[in-house]
Amino acid sequence: MARTLTLAAIQFAPSDDVQANIDRVAGFVREAAARGADVVLPPELFCGVYFCKTQEEEHFARAMEWPDHPAVRQLSALAAELGVVIPVSIYEKEGPLYFNSVVMIDADGTPLGVYRKSHIPDGPGYQEKFYFRPGDTGFRTWSTLKGRLGVGICWDQWFPECARAMALMGADALLYPTAIGAEPQDAGLDTAARWRRGMQGHAVANVIPVVAANRVGDEGGQVFYGTSFITDETGEIACDFARTEEGVLIATFDLDRIGQARAAWGFFRDRRTDLYDILL
Repeated sequence: MARTLTLAAIQFAPSDDVQANIDRVAGFVREAAARGADVVLPPELFCGVYFCKTQEEEHFARAMEWPDHPAVRQLSALAAELGVVIPVSIYEKEGPLYFNSVVMIDADGTPLGVYRKSHIPDGPGYQEKFYFRPGDTGFRTWSTLKGRLGVGICWDQWFPECARAMALMGADALLYPTAIGAEPQDAGLDTAARWRRGMQGHAVANVIPVVAANRVGDEGGQVFYGTSFITDETGEIACDFARTEEGVLIATFDLDRIGQARAAWGFFRDRRTDLYDILL
């Protein structure tokens, strides 16, 4: 039998009520599982509003150590109940350090570890360097009960090196929880199309499915543009949402067929690592 992987993405508008957001994500996870999903990806920092628009010291209180985070605890139990993998995005505190992190929850409810966002943006409306230290985990992939998964977080998705690293580590799919929308410094700037094209390029160059889960909604004048999607290994959009929809996207992939195509294209065979010193 072919080895398949069914991927799902959640798009919704979080409130600033942690438990209400966890409950909404749980509902979407149940819907995705009922539709056959193996992996369900919620958006970045879904437990509250996107607090990084400005620099406010009070927001550090949102961070928690990941084993004690209510989203990790509750969604771990749900993952075990439904037999699905859930990458859980949180604001993580470790001692005096703060990170934008994903905890990978396996389909038996086991937390497999944490990935900490490597690339931290800093600009109007996205002042993340005030809140997050650059990740110290390096890029990661996890061997889950459903397949080997790589996860980058939002700004990571713009960097081809991140995608290539996870593909080289054996990922069957790349997952990107994100929070992106309006650019406050330029009301005429709409990055939705280029945001999508960048990740479609990762799919093409690595012959791998890519999932992007974004939030929607107007959070104090900053509008998040949704357009979450799942692309196949050729970069073709398998399914997507518009800018205001909420719900679950789902697509199934034949990993054996994709693996054969990846070998046939020769992108990894023909790499010239002897020429890549400039990247360092």
